[in-house]
Amino acid sequence: MWSEDAFNGALRSTKDLSSEKVDLRFVNPQTGPFWVEGAEQGDTLALHFVAMEPARDWGASATIPFFGGLTSTDRVATLQEPLPDTTWIYELDRVRNTVTFAAGRTDFSVELPVEPMLGTVGVAPAGGEVRSSLVPERFGGNMDTPQMRPGTTCFLGVNVEGALFSIGDGHYRQGEGEACGTAVEGAMTTTLIVDLIKGGAPLWPRLEDDTHWMTVGSSRPMEDAWRIGMVELVRWFGELYGLHPMDAYQLLSQLTEAPIANVVDANYSAVLKARKALLPGATAYGGLHDELRSRAASLL
Repeated sequence: MWSEDAFNGALRSTKDLSSEKVDLRFVNPQTGPFWVEGAEQGDTLALHFVAMEPARDWGASATIPFFGGLTSTDRVATLQEPLPDTTWIYELDRVRNTVTFAAGRTDFSVELPVEPMLGTVGVAPAGGEVRSSLVPERFGGNMDTPQMRPGTTCFLGVNVEGALFSIGDGHYRQGEGEACGTAVEGAMTTTLIVDLIKGGAPLWPRLEDDTHWMTVGSSRPMEDAWRIGMVELVRWFGELYGLHPMDAYQLLSQLTEAPIANVVDANYSAVLKARKALLPGATAYGGLHDELRSRAASLL
């Protein structure tokens, strides 16, 4: 699948400013929705990411007036002028597999490794709602976690017939938190495998890779996003290991990692991670992640 960048291709040089070039009605465009045959409310959609390849030779990032983690916003209101409307262009070196940060006010530059991810992965919300693609919630959406990368399987609860999943918001790399509000945004070509599990829908997104069990909570304030992710991981450990919620709560208190996914979206997102190497072997959804990993290897 090909997806456009979050700016809808509007920022192509450092002279392009979001206030002049970006139509905020159409930011974060998605590829989809896709109908999954046989998907019904209460089922579990599994999306396994095989590969993500930058579809352009540059990515863009920007500080947008009144948007980001360290500025006044409509929700975090202060008597503060907006930060300067500024655009950075990151040139991609496909041979070295790097993007280059070039400072706008000095001659400093540094190469950073390309670490592709998708900011937005989600299914249609429940109740016939129409939601902005900027919003993360229990249907997934704009979670902006670097964990949404090749080798990861994302499990989402199906809310409507056909699931109607979409992907987009490709990032050539992003720090945890997406502090200024934008990553190295770029058009992306994504290869993924879609599978359907009848029943078993998780309340919130679950992720599995070769090393971790993960859950994602999205809300405001940030501690509520963390709480949601922790509760969902407690529930998942009840399924994986047959643990009473209090025992799962105690165990996870001693081993979880909790990277911040984003502090800038309409809801903040936190990821709760449990390292598989610390735990007895277990399989989720009949070992589907391992099966999809094997299928993915045959495609590469």
